[in-house]
Amino acid sequence: MVAFGKKLKERQIQEWQGYYINYKLMKKKVKHYGQQIQDGTLDRRHVLKDFSRMLDNQIETIVLFLLEQQGLLASRIAKLGERHDAIQEQPDISQISELREAYRQVARDLLKLLIFVDVNATGLRKILKKFDKRFGYRFTNYYVKTRANHPYSQLQQVFKHVGIGAVVGAISRNLHELQDRQGSYLSIYDQAALPLQDPVIDSVRAAVDRLTHSTNFLSFLGQHALIVQEDELPTPVEERVDDQRYHFMSLLLNLVNTFLYMVNTYIIVPTADDYSLSLGAAATVCGVVIGAMAVAQVFSSVYFSAWSNKSYFKPLVFSSIVLFAGNTLYAMAYDLHSIWVLLIGRLLCGFGSARAVNRRYISDCVPLKIRMQASAAFVSASALGMACGPALAGLLQTDFKIYKLTFNQNTLPGWVMAIAWLLYLIWLCISFKEPSREDEVIQQESSRGTTENDALENGLKQPLLISSDDKKEDEDGDQDIDESEEAPEETRRPATSFLSAYRLLTPSVKVQLLIYFMLKYAMEILLSESSVITTYYFSWNTSKVAIFLFCLGLTVLPVNILVGSYISNMFEDRQILLASEIVVCIGIVMSFHMFNPYSVVQYVSSGLIMFVSAEVLEGVNLSLLSRVMSSRLSRGTYNGGLLSTEAGTLARVVADATITLAGYLGESKLLNVTLLPSLFICVISIMATCFTYNTLY
Repeated sequence: MVAFGKKLKERQIQEWQGYYINYKLMKKKVKHYGQQIQDGTLDRRHVLKDFSRMLDNQIETIVLFLLEQQGLLASRIAKLGERHDAIQEQPDISQISELREAYRQVARDLLKLLIFVDVNATGLRKILKKFDKRFGYRFTNYYVKTRANHPYSQLQQVFKHVGIGAVVGAISRNLHELQDRQGSYLSIYDQAALPLQDPVIDSVRAAVDRLTHSTNFLSFLGQHALIVQEDELPTPVEERVDDQRYHFMSLLLNLVNTFLYMVNTYIIVPTADDYSLSLGAAATVCGVVIGAMAVAQVFSSVYFSAWSNKSYFKPLVFSSIVLFAGNTLYAMAYDLHSIWVLLIGRLLCGFGSARAVNRRYISDCVPLKIRMQASAAFVSASALGMACGPALAGLLQTDFKIYKLTFNQNTLPGWVMAIAWLLYLIWLCISFKEPSREDEVIQQESSRGTTENDALENGLKQPLLISSDDKKEDEDGDQDIDESEEAPEETRRPATSFLSAYRLLTPSVKVQLLIYFMLKYAMEILLSESSVITTYYFSWNTSKVAIFLFCLGLTVLPVNILVGSYISNMFEDRQILLASEIVVCIGIVMSFHMFNPYSVVQYVSSGLIMFVSAEVLEGVNLSLLSRVMSSRLSRGTYNGGLLSTEAGTLARVVADATITLAGYLGESKLLNVTLLPSLFICVISIMATCFTYNTLY
């Protein structure tokens, strides 16, 4: 194996030696950082700042030299242009031949400049990968994202290479005019489809094409860093496959499925306690009724995630049928006077949860250029469904019978959702287009490797910052391994079970999953027991409970917009994370019934503080989670999305069980008893965040 540092020296142009990236120095610096952190003499934040500054200085040296060389090339072309004009007036074959050779020499020097960019970009990629490997998190994502989108970014100046394109154009045009055109007066602009037949220009064009293709990832990574989980970046073939697999109506059907499921989840919350009482059970059994759906979802998420490896259409059809049946049973439980039929209906609704399929469809079948919008639409559909569910329940305040079927505020949510899922099923069968699995095979084949060419003959050896050389060993014995190509198969294979997925979690990821569990637990306690609490303390009817929950749901989108557009630009994510946890804790403490009387103002204000801060916390937490999650958890059945979904679903199950068990102590003690576990878990999560604070960025 050839050390990259040694190969870097071999490929350097001697007179440009002082302008290359100092890979050896930076590699030693990374090792030095590791020793200092291990000794406790330096914290990670200082390392990030110092290493970022060093990279900025190295890139600035490269950029300024690149601009200087481009200026020299432009000056030479301008002087050759004066000679070209003189020859046009007095043509001389020997002078024309000499001038053409002079232009070719400029092209060869330009090719050297492109190789200069290649060597430096490869060194940059390798040192970033080495840094990530040494310290265990994705500094590369942070560095490229912050530098690629900044208007004064030196990194951006390198990879946009506008000046290089202008030089290539000038050389091509002049060589074209100096060729024997047999009396033709057409220029290269008139015959764009006819390439200039000159080997050196072909080499330069090949180099520029590869440079353009391979560095487009910067803008992609900067804009979609939180969406694309895998380390592999798209090739043009993959992007064409994405476009072929994309079908707008199918995406819309997935979003509608998301919306209807969230409506289905929350439409029963305002009336669950009354329904339980009408069937002879205690009001607090509403916790079991609401939580039954979450219990089933724990299992359905796994088989739907596995099923989506083979199909998207069949899982959605199955989901719709099961949800239609579940809601029908939920509605019929009233006339059958059976709490068990009610619970079975809710369990069936949970077994029909296809959110794993919805997420997977967006990840696999939506082109990268609109995947961010599709993901935002997914979040919006969920938030809208969460708000519309209770609001719809508040509108269904009627009571009548058709034959032996009762239609009232308890049963109408079931009947309405059953009809909605039946109509959705018909629409699904008519309009959904199953993506071709052949496209996936093409995409996998196209991503397995690129053809290697000699650097001096064909411009660049490999795409910059994406592919790598064969396994290389550095001078100190460390290996620079590109995970996408040279890592052992077992280190790239996706997790095959929950246990193997759990082993891939770092301490910081475990803390963030704990935070996710905590916020989902607190939110479920607030929402699920709201009808019982407000009826006991304030004598609210169903309409008032529905309005309260509807108002809470309406805060989701505005809060996320505020955080995403403003707050995240003013503070670090880890600062927002810790502050949000503290505010959630304050909201929980404010909710306790410590003084008489317990007022509406206290309940509503504390609930609003807790809910809004939990929404902020969820967005920031998932953002951080996506950055530090192992790349092996970005694909397969047991992926990072499934783990976070299971953590949230398990939290809802535990919260609903807590409400039911606390109900045996009496409704007067329900509020404080259910808030105690929320407070305990919240305090634990805050302590865990403080311990891992320096590992977050």
